[in-house]
Amino acid sequence: MDLTGIRTLGLWAALATVMIWAGFLVITRFGVASSFTVEEIMILRLVPGALVMAPFMWRLGVMPRGQSWQRAAMLMIGASAVFPFAMSMGLAYAPASDGGALAPGTLPFWTALVVYFMTGEVPGSGRRVGLAIILAGAIVINLWQVFAGAEEHAWKGHVIFLAASALWAVYSVIFRQSGLSPLHGVVIGFFWGTLLVTPVLLATGNVSFSAASFSDITIMILIQSFASGILAMFLFGYAVQCLGATETAAFGALTPILALLGGAFFLGELITPLKVVGVVMVAIGVVLASGISSKSRPTLAP
Repeated sequence: MDLTGIRTLGLWAALATVMIWAGFLVITRFGVASSFTVEEIMILRLVPGALVMAPFMWRLGVMPRGQSWQRAAMLMIGASAVFPFAMSMGLAYAPASDGGALAPGTLPFWTALVVYFMTGEVPGSGRRVGLAIILAGAIVINLWQVFAGAEEHAWKGHVIFLAASALWAVYSVIFRQSGLSPLHGVVIGFFWGTLLVTPVLLATGNVSFSAASFSDITIMILIQSFASGILAMFLFGYAVQCLGATETAAFGALTPILALLGGAFFLGELITPLKVVGVVMVAIGVVLASGISSKSRPTLAP
C-alpha cells in the first residue's frame, strides 16, 4: 500500500479512537446516573475483556519483567482498573463534557509535568504555550459551574478527573519506558486488573445488576470492554504507526469537543458560553502541546 493509503488508514484509526473515547464518557455518565454502580461498570469492563484476551495472555505472558514493583503495579492495574475506575467515579458527580476536557484534555499538561520530574525534559516554547492554555481552559471549566449554577457536587468529579488524568500520565510514561508492545500492555492490564480488582469490587456489595436490563448490560460490555478497553488501544497504536505520535496526539483535541456535543445531544447536559470557551481552550491547547504546529509536514513514523 502506498504512503497516501497508509496515511488515510491512520487518519481513520485516530478519528475512531477519539470517537470511542468520547463515547466511553457519554455512556459511562449515562450508566452511573441510571442503571449501574461504578463497581458494576468495572466488572463489565474487566471480566469480558480478560476472557477475550486469554489466548494472548498464554502466548505473551502476564508479568511486566524487569520493572520495579512500583512500575510493575502501575503497568498491571493502572490502565485497566485505576484510570477507568477513577473516571467512572468522576462521572457519577460531573457531566461527560467536563470529563472530556478535564481528563483526556489535560493529559498533555500532566504528561509534560511527569516527564519533567522523571527525566528533566523541558518542553519547547510552543508546547509550553499549549500547556498553559490547557491549564487556563481547565480553570474556566471549573469556574463555569459557579456562574451557571451547575450540579452541586460537580466539583468532586472535576477533582477526580484531574487526578485520573495525572495517573494516566504516570502510566503512559512508565509504559513508554517499559518497552512493552501495546498488545502486551493490554494483556497484562486485563489479567491483573481482573485477578486483583474484581474480588475487591465484589466485596463492596455494590454488584448486583438489579437495576440494569440485559440490553443495558450488553451495551455496557460492548462500550466498556471491547470498544474502550481493547479496540481503542489497538486503533491508537495503529494510528501512531501510520501518522506518528505527534499528529496522533493532536487528534486528542477532538475528545473534549465530541464529549461536549455528545453530552448535550444524548444526555441533555447544560452548555453555557463559558463552558464552551473552556472546552475550546483545552482543545486548542492540546493541538499546540502536541507540537504539531511546529512541524512543516506530518510524518509516517513515530
